[in-house]
Amino acid sequence: MKTRQFNEDQIIKLLQDAKKGEKPALELCRDLGCSTASFYACKKKYGDTSPDEAKRLRQLEKDNARLLRIVGQQRLEIDAMKDVIQKKR
Repeated sequence: MKTRQFNEDQIIKLLQDAKKGEKPALELCRDLGCSTASFYACKKKYGDTSPDEAKRLRQLEKDNARLLRIVGQQRLEIDAMKDVIQKKR
């Protein structure tokens, strides 16, 4: 699994610096050591979020993944129960 080189706080700080307009995005990326493609991908994902909003987003994504996993397990159990009921008939 690929590990992240930059955490969300660093990415958001980079985006906020770019929004100020003091330096061009290319120079900011060079200073941080990331590619411009990564910069624009992060800009698309995070936009104008603050660090607190990013943490909240990450927590919501974790909760969503957990709930989807639970629903998937329940669905498998329901299908297994239906198979057992049909075999008894």
